[in-house]
Amino acid sequence: MGEFTHFDGQGNAVMVDVGAKPETERVAVAKGSVTMAAATMALIRKGGVKKGDVLAVAQLAGIMGAKRTPDLIPLCHPLALSSVTVALSCDPARSAVDITATCKVSGRTGVEMEALTAVSVAALTIYDMCKAADRTMRIGDIRLVRKSGGKSGLFEADEPR
Repeated sequence: MGEFTHFDGQGNAVMVDVGAKPETERVAVAKGSVTMAAATMALIRKGGVKKGDVLAVAQLAGIMGAKRTPDLIPLCHPLALSSVTVALSCDPARSAVDITATCKVSGRTGVEMEALTAVSVAALTIYDMCKAADRTMRIGDIRLVRKSGGKSGLFEADEPR
């Protein structure tokens, strides 16, 4: 395990100084899911949610969330993201919408928080759009599954089988 980097010697919160780090291509992939009642899944799939196209709106919200990460998470550096993709897919067997976000940047710090924020905001948007039909939805399993670039190199999480 590494050490916490967002505290100074006196325990005060600080933004990490990345000025001396070299710029590298950095990519992060995060995933998560929203599980729901089968009837709610059916509404999403047939386009029957009164607020509109749930998957299209959640996709856009996730992209916007990635771009706003430093406004939401204290001490995150503002990044000039070169790419953000958010993919959503329905799994009727699990009655779940699976979300995958990929963020890219050429910079001095990673994009893990942007990918995780994209998944989180997309999931919250699904909940918001469908809550009138189903307040039992669950947002879960939000995690970093891959990151590359920077001093720490490649990280790939073990995915459950």
